[in-house]
Amino acid sequence: MTHGTAGQAAAGAGRPAGRPRSEKAEKAIIEATLDLIAEGMGVAELSIEAIASRAGVGKTTIYRRWSNKEDLVADSLATLKAPLPPVGGVSVRDDLITLLAAMQTEAGQDRTRCLMNIAMSDADRYPRLMGRFVKVAVEPRRKAVRDVVQRGVDTGELRPDIDVEVALASLSGAMLWHTKWGGVELTDGLAERIVDQVLSGIGPR
Repeated sequence: MTHGTAGQAAAGAGRPAGRPRSEKAEKAIIEATLDLIAEGMGVAELSIEAIASRAGVGKTTIYRRWSNKEDLVADSLATLKAPLPPVGGVSVRDDLITLLAAMQTEAGQDRTRCLMNIAMSDADRYPRLMGRFVKVAVEPRRKAVRDVVQRGVDTGELRPDIDVEVALASLSGAMLWHTKWGGVELTDGLAERIVDQVLSGIGPR
């Protein structure tokens, strides 16, 4: 093997080793961002300097990956949303309970609570951040519930005259109320109670 070939092989062998270091740095940066947010730091107070210090990296390492703080926060918050649970597709009631129970579980995590606080309190100041949060975290969950309700209308499991968007807001809004503002104990059966109440309605029978 010539010297040049050996040098190329050495360089090629070294490239894969750099990727884990890059991934490790990115994970450290995102974890540092989430830690600072979970400690109560808002987007306005959050600084690249503080994130770099917590992550153990230089500021240039952050700026090589994110051009601004808003994009970094958006990417960090997006990592908190777990994949949607699979639904059985047999019973509208069971599928809605599955989806709402997942929302309750997410809301019970410290980081996710801080995420919701940021999304609600800083939406006007950081519209791009809110837009990315809605696209990545909110819309997939909204669509999942909407699809289950619409399927119920199409199959006759639900009334054909219901307003699908109002039903969606009633289900997800009720869970949001309990997990953020309700001030009541969040029991394991909360999702089931909400779904049953919405499906049965509140008018006299």
